[in-house]
Amino acid sequence: MTNPTATLLISCPDQRGLVAKFANFIYSNGGNIIHADQHTDFAAGLFLTRIEWQLDGFNLPREFIAPAFNAIAQPVGAKWEIRFSDTVPRIAIWVSRQDHCLFDLIWRQRAKEFIAEIPLIISNHSNLKVIAEQFNIDFQHIPITKDNKSEQEAQQLELLRQYKIDLVVLAKYMQIISADFISQFPQIINIHHSFLPAFIGANPYHRAFERGVKIIGATAHYATANLDAGPIIEQDVVRVSHRDEVDDLVRKGKDLERVVLARAVRSHLQNRVLVYGNRTVVFE
Repeated sequence: MTNPTATLLISCPDQRGLVAKFANFIYSNGGNIIHADQHTDFAAGLFLTRIEWQLDGFNLPREFIAPAFNAIAQPVGAKWEIRFSDTVPRIAIWVSRQDHCLFDLIWRQRAKEFIAEIPLIISNHSNLKVIAEQFNIDFQHIPITKDNKSEQEAQQLELLRQYKIDLVVLAKYMQIISADFISQFPQIINIHHSFLPAFIGANPYHRAFERGVKIIGATAHYATANLDAGPIIEQDVVRVSHRDEVDDLVRKGKDLERVVLARAVRSHLQNRVLVYGNRTVVFE
């Protein structure tokens, strides 16, 4: 889409007239809605919606949209955020030794499957520096131990500020992110090697193989202080059989990790994910 758009992601206590109220805000200011989706979580008593409209012909300058909408949102107790389609997000990819998700994300970004910049790769190992050099991406090697974790995380946060990073993608980064770090930078997507909740801990494919599982999966979720318990964005599974060895499970698992992580990152970048509590709504 060449014409810039604005997108509102809104959650608020369910009540009458919300669709009309939000749509009328856009209509009364000369806007043309091109996508609108909504969901009511009756158990939580919440109304959740995504509304996207064209900025061409919209009467309010961008800097006035947020305060004007807030006057409508506050009386109904709404939590909301606004995004603009021509604002290009900046991603930092964090890795350890495995390269399959890193290669996949770079390829998809270069192929314009999603619109973002990747100016920075951070790793606790130096193995993948050659990939960063190949694609002319800055690489920062920050080894982590239990003794230097807080100092190294402070360095990581400073790099995110220096590079003006909007989103961190943990593309098989095999370190636990501290609660303090996440409180300062919560926009983090992680890929997990299982269909959560599942075989946690070390050697998950070996444990799955020993149990004779018939499907394996992958889960992309936002990182939280509770390890691998953050709001889930995307999941998928693939069938396996008694003929599959551990290497086959690893190969199939890597395929899943690539596609599940890519879907999650794309949904986030397209402003389709609304987080509430420990859950998400991913609008089509």
